[in-house]
Amino acid sequence: MLLLRNDAKEYGAWFADLSYVYAVAEELAANIKTPTVVVTKSTVPVGTGDEVERIIRDSGTSVQFAVVSNPEFLREGAAIGDFKRPDRIVLGAEDEWARGVMKEVYRPLFLNKAPILFTSRRSSELIKYAANAFLATKITFINEMADLCEKVGGDVQDVARGIGLDNRIGSKFLHAGPGYGGSCFPKDTLALLKTAEDYNSPVRLVEAVVKVNDSRKRAMGRKVIEALGGEARGKRVALLGLTFKPNTDDMRDAPSIAVVQTLIDAGAEVVAYDPEGMEPAAAILPEVQMVQSAYAAIEGADAIVLVTEWDAFRALDFDRVKQLAKAPIMVDLRNVYDPAEMRAAGFEYSSVSRISNI
Repeated sequence: MLLLRNDAKEYGAWFADLSYVYAVAEELAANIKTPTVVVTKSTVPVGTGDEVERIIRDSGTSVQFAVVSNPEFLREGAAIGDFKRPDRIVLGAEDEWARGVMKEVYRPLFLNKAPILFTSRRSSELIKYAANAFLATKITFINEMADLCEKVGGDVQDVARGIGLDNRIGSKFLHAGPGYGGSCFPKDTLALLKTAEDYNSPVRLVEAVVKVNDSRKRAMGRKVIEALGGEARGKRVALLGLTFKPNTDDMRDAPSIAVVQTLIDAGAEVVAYDPEGMEPAAAILPEVQMVQSAYAAIEGADAIVLVTEWDAFRALDFDRVKQLAKAPIMVDLRNVYDPAEMRAAGFEYSSVSRISNI
């Protein structure tokens, strides 16, 4: 068995050039000497496996081979645990021989009762896109409900709990915040839109998700400006967290990028600290002053903004924070802190669509 990955896709554009995959397929075709299963692990457009199979077949090889789609469902920052204890293994194969080989490969995990789903190759390729688009839709839905909560006087956390207790919906990915980012959701939703366009089968719901999520990030920047009294020019804003989620240094499509740009456009000075992401962030956000601790960022700040919910930010000394900050204004974009406790500590506190904001 040979694994075929497209790292250019994982770290490149949202619908990356597949020439790397096809070049490897040509190289494999020239070198396989024994019966071989070629496995595509990357998230690739529907039909990629068909093209890989054609390239190998057209090489004239007489060796038995098969091409299998085996999308990964690993969360960034938790990949090893997810591999050992997957919630499902998806295998797209077109013949029984390939299915038998893949079943043997995954036999140790199957003994741990990890469910294995065999599908057609094209179905397998589509499953990863559909799964990520659905999760992105859940995030975007609760963010829109959060906006509605602010208008009608509801609490989005209560709403999320109430609908999440329905087993048909579930509680995961129902946390209101600044929108989704990272290496998968933005890329895969756009790739799904491109595939749907190519096949003249538009997915309007996903189109709306992408549009709403993009506008959501800028709206969080405007939320900070509102907390500053509507005027950010000349104000110093401390950002706690830059990466799209904790326990990673990944800045790809991080909400912090749009938040920073909104604040810079409004004339604010932005200072930031992130436990892991400052080096990659510095290349993307040259206007931002990077400092070496949360307290260094907070010193002299007119407003403090929690952007990424790192554990380190859950244990801040708020007496010290209040002494260091120029103004005790806290904008919590992840709903980490308790509003009553923050107000009791003397902060002007705002979060995302909780009754205590009103």
